[in-house]
Amino acid sequence: MSTFDSTKLSLTELLQDIIRGKIQLPDFQRGWVWDDEHIQDLLISVARSFPIGAIMLLETGGDVRFQTRPIEGVESLLKDGIEPEKLILDGQQRLTALTQAIALKAPIKTRTNKQEVFRYYYFDIRKALEANSLEESLVAVDENRQIRSHFGREVILDLSTRELECKQLFFPCNHITTFSDWMKDLKRIAPEHLEIFIDFHTKVIDVFQKYQVPVIELKKETSKEAVCLVFEKVNTGGVQLSVFDLITASYAAEGYNLRDDWFGSEVRRVSSRKERLEEEPLLQGLEATEFLQAVTLIYTHERKKDDIAAGKTGKQVRPVSAKREDMLQLPLQVWKTWADPVEQGFKYAAKFLRKECIYDRRELPYSTQIVPLAAVLARIGDRWLEPRIYDKIAQWYWCGVLGELYGSAVETRIANDYEELLAWFEQEDAVPRTIKEASFQPDRLDTLRSRLSAAYKGINVLVLRQGAKDWFWKATIQELDANEMGIDIHHIFP
Repeated sequence: MSTFDSTKLSLTELLQDIIRGKIQLPDFQRGWVWDDEHIQDLLISVARSFPIGAIMLLETGGDVRFQTRPIEGVESLLKDGIEPEKLILDGQQRLTALTQAIALKAPIKTRTNKQEVFRYYYFDIRKALEANSLEESLVAVDENRQIRSHFGREVILDLSTRELECKQLFFPCNHITTFSDWMKDLKRIAPEHLEIFIDFHTKVIDVFQKYQVPVIELKKETSKEAVCLVFEKVNTGGVQLSVFDLITASYAAEGYNLRDDWFGSEVRRVSSRKERLEEEPLLQGLEATEFLQAVTLIYTHERKKDDIAAGKTGKQVRPVSAKREDMLQLPLQVWKTWADPVEQGFKYAAKFLRKECIYDRRELPYSTQIVPLAAVLARIGDRWLEPRIYDKIAQWYWCGVLGELYGSAVETRIANDYEELLAWFEQEDAVPRTIKEASFQPDRLDTLRSRLSAAYKGINVLVLRQGAKDWFWKATIQELDANEMGIDIHHIFP
């Protein structure tokens, strides 16, 4: 069964749906950023009946729900609580530019290569009717509907009143959909120009009103993961959509602000989870996606246990996972339940690393290995300090480092290690695969030349914690760290 439909819609119909709120943006879309030159190029392309590319919409009403917002400039026209029928996945910049230039009466806030400006756009009717002069006929004026000299002392073109527009034959683009009102004023103010305006209507205005835009519409049954992937593939701005962005938009539809939770908000007096975590030097730079992965490990593990308890077997049992598609299915209630314990789990992880003599994030062999560690510690709490459990965690950790097992494509290993570590704490023979698979050949020492290598960093830590001293300060690593001496790994002596 096809997941999308393709058709064509008239430009005027699309713009009407936008200003009525029937078509809006999902909250993960970035802001509108087009400059003056792009807007003019787009208007000329439509005026010449050139293709401007397809628009991609997502039908609303399915299981996937996002926080939404109107296109910039439309907010004040809409009633509170209006629900969109479709969301824009691709074409935001084009549709925003056309909406503001054609369907709204306010000036457009845009940019030149020098500064932020406000613009109205006009067609010089006489030039538009000349052969090969359509591009030159489009004129951009300031918020006062004027063009001034470079130093602003002289008004070169003044279109500040309807009378001036009609007498000079400059047609405002934001009357393209309501041209009849402007034409009535033309009949009254400058009836001698009516015939030339009718020619202009045929050549330019009629083209805009009949212009057809190709539209691809994703059906409401489309999954959240598919929406994410499609958005990234088609987005002409090359915007990388993070899992955090998408989950934020999804939770917002349920009235929860994940962005405030993570980054904090002075306005709403919400403290920042990120700042609290980064009080630990080893957690500075921790990404929201890594935190979400840890919560997802716990969620999918609980889900797996529920499947087994329900008598499911084989492929019916959903696996423990930290993959993108499972992160995107993370229910809001799970986040509310586990976010605080996982925050504590990351803080425990930092304490564990310090006990292993890793004190600074740049010394950290693998940041990815903290994710399953934090999730495990969130589950077991203070039990991680029990000698039997601590020794197992330490063995697993150093096997991952010196076995160089957390270098790339680690989602499967993260999930396996989380589940297998918890099992190993209860069963002595349930040794995790990371321990079984780890190996370190002596000749690897001959090739460890990059300080960015995980094994290089790991061996450096092991050498230092054996009691190696800094020969300048004549102190151990722990003493230097306590005095914030800015330890580095330049000079390691056998």
